[in-house]
Amino acid sequence: MIVILGFGDWELFGILDLELGILKMGHWTLIIGGARSGKSSHALKMARGFGPARYYVATARAGDKEMRERILNHKKERGSDFQTIEEQHELTRALLGLPADARVVVVDCLTLWVNNLLLAEKREEKIKKIIEELLETKKQVKVPIIWVSNEVGQGIVPNDPLSRRYQDLLGWTNQRFAGVSNRVIQMVAGLPIQVKSSKEAGRPARQISR
Repeated sequence: MIVILGFGDWELFGILDLELGILKMGHWTLIIGGARSGKSSHALKMARGFGPARYYVATARAGDKEMRERILNHKKERGSDFQTIEEQHELTRALLGLPADARVVVVDCLTLWVNNLLLAEKREEKIKKIIEELLETKKQVKVPIIWVSNEVGQGIVPNDPLSRRYQDLLGWTNQRFAGVSNRVIQMVAGLPIQVKSSKEAGRPARQISR
């Protein structure tokens, strides 16, 4: 069978390629971008290219009214297409405990997860160890995973020490996930730009400063 893709249909091809990733152990996609860039919507769109069962791991804490409204809007957007797992800290445990029928997982998002870790655990080295343990699940979890994260390093440097620590830590986390992911997509104003493809996944990851 011959499939002809028109210009701009790489997105569809990406979904088909990811579907083939079911046969591979630990096929990861990182979707990164600024606030309101369309990260979550694109992650859900890619995941809907799979059949049931689709899982959505939510890391947000409903700390105030605004966040509760955001969480509710996210629930409405994904509808009944996903089974939700709420986990604010133990992502490694959540992934290792996925049901056997899982076809694809969306983790939304690393941004809030790192924030939760920073507020709960003040020692940066301990947090990095937790993140490295999560990265190790790529060797253990066979289901494809779509990670969502924010790019926070393109704006102004925060004014207070805690915010600067968070910016540095999330930037380091994004680099680590981008390094091991099979595909990295940057969202700009709702448009997906592929910055790393599956063909590059076998290349050695660049060393990054800790």
